[in-house]
Order: sequence, then structure tokens, then C-alpha cells
Amino acid sequence: MTEPAVSIGEAAALYGIAPSALRWWERQGVLDPPARDGGRRRYRDRDLRRIGLAYLCCVIGKMPLGQAAVVTSGKTTCEDRQRTIGEQLALLERRIAQLEAAGGYLRHLLCCADDDIARCPVLEGDLSTHTPRGRIAEGDLVTAARAARALGDENPVDRPRGDENTVLCPGCLEPVAPSARGRPRKYCSPACRQRAYRARRGNPA
Repeated sequence: MTEPAVSIGEAAALYGIAPSALRWWERQGVLDPPARDGGRRRYRDRDLRRIGLAYLCCVIGKMPLGQAAVVTSGKTTCEDRQRTIGEQLALLERRIAQLEAAGGYLRHLLCCADDDIARCPVLEGDLSTHTPRGRIAEGDLVTAARAARALGDENPVDRPRGDENTVLCPGCLEPVAPSARGRPRKYCSPACRQRAYRARRGNPA
């Protein structure tokens, strides 16, 4: 008895992604090419399970394709897979900590009732704690600014990401790595590109 199979359009629809994403994941080694019938891809149960795993890694786990391929391809050792997952988990935990700190500060900022928040009496402490200004010992800001310039510190530790040379992903606001060739990248990852695609089609899930 022939094992039931579906087309690439049906396989993609199961996970709410574009068929082009499956072709791209194949080219990047995230998915093995499925069997073909008359030159057309045919996806069986095991193929659909592996697509689901790729979705979980790339979209939910936010893994770059190179890392996702280690997990989804079925061609690597358990040790390699666990190391790759651990590396991504550590990265996400760092980002979560950064976002929690950002949220904590914004909640703190909500408590200021001054009409002009720049005159808030605790602002100076916040500047010393949360910005590179805290590295300068001088008490007032004008003197501290002069001291910072005199030190020739042109590369702060926490350089703002939104400078003129940085492209931010419209999906997650993470920096987009420059493309080595071809057109400049707009999104930081295929996962963000797919989320934007689904949003345009009215399917944000």
C-alpha cells in the first residue's frame, strides 16, 4: 500500500508558511528533499514531522538556519544537537534578561510625575547607573561631558544600535547582518521574513 503524501502547497499550509520557505530550508540543509512523483515534491508523515521540527526551531526557537540544520537534519550526533540547542538557549536567556531589564526601567520611568521628565530628581542617578555617563566621576553633566571628550572615548561600550550604519529588522528590531553578496537583507532571519509574510496575508500566527 502506498504511503499517503501531500503536495508542497499542502505541506506549507499545514504550518502557515510559504512553499518557498520549504524550498529555502531544503537548500540550507534544514530539510532533506522529499521524494518526488512526476518531478513534484511529495511529503509523507515523516517529512511533515520534520517540517514541524524546523518550524519549531526556526520560528519558535528563533534559531539561525545553520543551527537549525544541526537539530533538524537527522544527520548529526546527539552531542552536537544538544550543544547547538544549548548555545541558542543561552543566547535567548541573555536577550530575555536584557528585555526584562528594559521593562523594569520603563516601569520605573512610569512613576515619574514631573511635568518635564528631564527634570526628574532621580534622573541623574539613572544616568549614572544605566548609561556610559556613569564611568565619569565628575558630578555635573557639563563637566562630565568635557571629561569624556578629553578621554577620547569615541567607542562607548553600549553603542546605540540605531546608528546610520546599522539596519534593524522590522520584525524584531535586531541588527541585520550585512549580506556578503546580492541584495541587502531586510530581515535578520527567514523566521522574521515568514512572520512578515504571514502578517501581510492576514495570518499572523
